[in-house]
Amino acid sequence: MTTPTKKGFAAVQARRVLVLNSGSSSVKYQLLDMEDRSRLAIGLVERIGEDTSRLLHTSLTGAGAGTRERTGRIADHEAALKAAAEELAADGLGLDSPDLAAIGHRVVHGGLRFTEPTVITDEVLAEIERLVPVAPLHNPANIIGIRTAQALRPDLPQVAVFDTAFHTTMPEYAARYAIDVETADAHRIRRYGFHGTSHAYVSRKAAELLGRTPEEVNVIVLHLGNGASASAVAGGRCVETSMGLTPLEGLVMGTRSGDIDPAVTFHLKRVAGMSVDEIDVLLNKRSGLVGLCGDNDMREIRRRIDEGDERAALAFDIYVHRLKKYIGAYSAVLGRVDAVVFTAGVGENSAPVREAAIAGLEGFGLAVDAGLNAVRSGEPRLISPDHARVAVAVVPTDEELEIAGQTFALVERLGRTAPGQAELLGQIDN
Repeated sequence: MTTPTKKGFAAVQARRVLVLNSGSSSVKYQLLDMEDRSRLAIGLVERIGEDTSRLLHTSLTGAGAGTRERTGRIADHEAALKAAAEELAADGLGLDSPDLAAIGHRVVHGGLRFTEPTVITDEVLAEIERLVPVAPLHNPANIIGIRTAQALRPDLPQVAVFDTAFHTTMPEYAARYAIDVETADAHRIRRYGFHGTSHAYVSRKAAELLGRTPEEVNVIVLHLGNGASASAVAGGRCVETSMGLTPLEGLVMGTRSGDIDPAVTFHLKRVAGMSVDEIDVLLNKRSGLVGLCGDNDMREIRRRIDEGDERAALAFDIYVHRLKKYIGAYSAVLGRVDAVVFTAGVGENSAPVREAAIAGLEGFGLAVDAGLNAVRSGEPRLISPDHARVAVAVVPTDEELEIAGQTFALVERLGRTAPGQAELLGQIDN
């Protein structure tokens, strides 16, 4: 049993948190100082296991501020994290620093058990492993990152922050699929939702933008990146979200189909002779915008539209049509909407997507001011006219800051209470 000691939590006087996002062939990391919520360093190790591996490290503090690059084979995630640790150490920010309070890990799937940030123990890690069948592309990579970080700093609190946690407040009638209950329960088939750290952060920031508390507002959050999801958030709690058992359901995405008649899969197997794996690849990697027009970059799609490309125009229209459907549906779910909020790469940067998604929804109290919508900014901002009944906003997401904040809050709380092992396990299991 690996349990952080009292000593580990007593070190919470330290204020820094390292955030790790371990993918199948990449590791993203950020070091943040929670004293002022500033970033000290950010980095990316990509193409792990290939001869063309690359580490890009940016220091944001001190005389050595700037970006450094390493190229050449990085064999595995352990080597990747060690290389990242070396870069941090070169900036005086090494993993052995007494200022490091904890390491926060993004974990994609936490099922129903993990509804909040959780200190990682052997039991917690085993449960994350048991969830691999419902997150086969993500949880294994997250586990590798956790184990590697534990080996590098076994004395340091390691915290899992789950993409699914924010959505566990969905009522049962929204989370369940209408299939045989025994079969669903036996195989954990239900709607979990993803991008939870983004939806939590953005919905809270939207309330601040409106000058109100999260408990006072109902918002629809549209997280539009290469992966895309929508959520309906009532009084700070998610009541509906577009992704389901996996990140495939919902909006049209860069390479994923989003909503589709389930019988399409049977048809492709019976008529086209495609295997289950081939259909999986089709729907996850060869569909969405790239399947419709060959591009998943919205900037390129807009360029092609401006040149008269009909396939690109159709792909854009399908993308926007799905957004409108979800805005309308979630308006009905919430009953009262105070704001529709755009975030993530496309949501933050594509004025044409925002304009098209809101166009024609005046009956819902929605409108976009063309001048405000055209402004590019890294700050939260309203893009609706003053007279609009429902605010339309752009709120840049910050998943790393959200993970760091949740990690530090948990470690700080446990540090104050200085729990013994039995008490600590009780907090984790609840």
